[in-house]
Amino acid sequence: MHLIQRMAAPSSSRPASQQVRLIAERRLFLKRRWRATAEDGTEFGFDLDSRLTSGCVIHQSETHDYVIWQQPEPVYSIPFSDAEQGALIGWRIGNLHFPVQILSDRLLVTTDLAIKQLLDRESWTHEEIEAVFTPLRVIAHAS
Repeated sequence: MHLIQRMAAPSSSRPASQQVRLIAERRLFLKRRWRATAEDGTEFGFDLDSRLTSGCVIHQSETHDYVIWQQPEPVYSIPFSDAEQGALIGWRIGNLHFPVQILSDRLLVTTDLAIKQLLDRESWTHEEIEAVFTPLRVIAHAS
């Protein structure tokens, strides 16, 4: 098993045929210590100094780069027409304490019954899709 403490490179310059994927769910990207297995069966243990990013190289051999990818997950895609509407939708979702990803023309939020009820109650256009979900990082404040 290879012990990984930090990314080897932000991305791989090798052709796809020389890259071995390791697919991980989003919650693992938030953890410091965990284990996973790449598609070729190579095992990795993670004891991270900082968070990894989807698409980064975690290990390099003479012939291959091992690249970690975040697994797509079900999310609601909520389009908005202008910044004001986007801010309102984001604020209402934030009041439910759900993470949100802000794109130029839509918001992404995890699928949940409370979110579905909010979307239906407000009659906001939305669809359930599979996507790599990278919500905003929350920074706690002190009073």
